[in-house]
Amino acid sequence: MKKRSMRRKERLMPEKETLDLLTRAEYGVLSTVDEDGQPYGVPVSFANTTEKIYFHSAQTGHKLDNIQNQKQVSFCVVGDTQVLPNQFSTCFESVIVFGEASIITDRQEKLSALKLLAQKYASGYPDEGEAYIQKGFEHTTVVGIKIQHLTGKHRAL
Repeated sequence: MKKRSMRRKERLMPEKETLDLLTRAEYGVLSTVDEDGQPYGVPVSFANTTEKIYFHSAQTGHKLDNIQNQKQVSFCVVGDTQVLPNQFSTCFESVIVFGEASIITDRQEKLSALKLLAQKYASGYPDEGEAYIQKGFEHTTVVGIKIQHLTGKHRAL
């Protein structure tokens, strides 16, 4: 993968802030490409470690077909934004991840990923989350994106 440098280097977010935004973002947009070269972006709920991003899916569908076709993906999250109409600009924070996606087949990694998701989105319901995971485990696909490169960018007030 060719790594491009950021044009507006003064907007580069420090690594700690970049990882913090990636962790606290509510959702991200997964971008894939199909066998005809058609791009496809879809919002997904996700959880992450420092090395991987995880999301769950049904067992079939467009995004899984695309990942089977081309494992290289992009993943974007946007944090806080504020439109500055009098400046024709926006304050923002965002992270773009480049990585390789794959379906998680290891049962322990899949279970850990689902627990990460439950902790992120339903932390107040640990017992219910565990029951929900166990009930749907065999019918749920988990995808992991191995982070190869990420960049955080922001424009503060």
